Amino acid sequence: MVARGPARRGRRLRPRSVQTRLTLAFVLVVALSLLFVSAIILNRLDEEFRTQERQNLEDRAAQVGSVVVFAASVAADGPVVLPGNVVDPQVAAALSDEAFLQLLANRLGRADVRISLGFTTTDTAGAVDVVPASNGTYSATLTASPEPGQARERLAASTTFGPINTSTLFDPWGVETILANPYTTRASTLATITGLLIATTLLALMAAVVVAAIVASRFSIPLRRLTEATRSLGAGDLAMRVPTAETAAGGAEIAELARGFNAMAARLEESVATIRHDRDRSREFLADVSHELRTPIAAMMTFNELLRERAGEDPAARAEFLESSRQQLERLDWLAQNLLELSRLETGLLALDLRPDDLRVCVESAVEQAAAGANRRGVALTLQMPPNPVRIRHDPQRIGQVMANLIGNGLKFTPRGGSVAVEVKNQRGGAAIVVQDTGVGIDTTELPHIFERFYRGSQADEARGSGSGLGLAIVKSIVDMHGGRVTVESRLGRGTTFTVSLPRDPRPAEPAGGEAGEVVIS
Repeated sequence: MVARGPARRGRRLRPRSVQTRLTLAFVLVVALSLLFVSAIILNRLDEEFRTQERQNLEDRAAQVGSVVVFAASVAADGPVVLPGNVVDPQVAAALSDEAFLQLLANRLGRADVRISLGFTTTDTAGAVDVVPASNGTYSATLTASPEPGQARERLAASTTFGPINTSTLFDPWGVETILANPYTTRASTLATITGLLIATTLLALMAAVVVAAIVASRFSIPLRRLTEATRSLGAGDLAMRVPTAETAAGGAEIAELARGFNAMAARLEESVATIRHDRDRSREFLADVSHELRTPIAAMMTFNELLRERAGEDPAARAEFLESSRQQLERLDWLAQNLLELSRLETGLLALDLRPDDLRVCVESAVEQAAAGANRRGVALTLQMPPNPVRIRHDPQRIGQVMANLIGNGLKFTPRGGSVAVEVKNQRGGAAIVVQDTGVGIDTTELPHIFERFYRGSQADEARGSGSGLGLAIVKSIVDMHGGRVTVESRLGRGTTFTVSLPRDPRPAEPAGGEAGEVVIS
């Protein structure tokens, strides 16, 4: 339990937003890179400065050595180093002078000075060594004040002058000069450079924070928009979309994700709208069915009540009521059959029996069946067909049903003395059936609704209000199943023209020329 507390607090302190995490990650990478580069620079500069200071110290050591050789040569009356490896007393006195040694330490060497005089030896490699004489070692400590920016440093350099032959009678001698702990500016220079690097690093980190925040926002803002859109979509706002202009700044991947989200939301909205539309249509359908069934049922209930009363004793009245009841029962049966037919067509439960037959046969049969009704109504029914067979793949029974409905509508809405003309035509890619009447026509406001179920138009018109409103809906469904389209042109008082266009083979073909059930108003 004790160990969980710090871990839980650590998780709470961790950044949660993508923008903060990206910013911190970018700044951390920049900081580590700057620290790594700065460490390498300081290390290389330290080595370079140390090499330069050592070279300078060696040069000063050489200068000190040359001054010592000169001073020893001037002070000696004879050989500088006497036999027995002893420095001439006059030379020793001159070199051990405190003022001379302080000059070497404070002015020339700017470091602690150690001088050794004596005979020289040469090893096999050619290196010269000085064997200090018994009185040939002199030293001085640096006492001068440092210049601004200078400090003592643990550094040493040495030079050797020799062998020096002043006479062939005496052994060669030499001078070894050692300078140590000099004044240098290396530490102050490195400190200055370190300060500049720190200031530069801080400025770079500040710039990195700004740049990282800008760059991270280009990624986080589109993601935030996607998150907000997802929440809105989950809350039921199906019209919510992600602005593509804002997501494009986040990169091609995020823009593609936003486009995919918008496409998904659009399809979801369309699906929900379709479901709602179907739900509303189902409600309307149930209401319309209830209304349609209520009329004949109410009529039969009325007839039944009348027959149970005194009207049932009158043979003529009883026969009239029974005939009316029979008509209502036929209407109920016809309505149920049409509802079942339409339901099977719209749900796809009814399969077409497609045959490559002559289209003229089923059209001619439908016209012949409607001829008797046309004669009773006093309407001229004519048929015009091409001389050659019109072979397309279709379901003869269903196309016959289409023709029966269209011809029946034409006869019903055409007054006595009018005409209904049926024409079969070959056309590119299929065939067309035209049913034209000279009836009352359809108002332009009603044309967009004539293919809807139970739509009968103006109730003031007796002929228009007598049907069930299912005939044209069945026509449209059958034509849709054949991959064709049905169009209508109508003017009030001048008649109506229905045109059914069918493809030659509906199996691979799309609906020809547009959406099925298209309405053309003229």
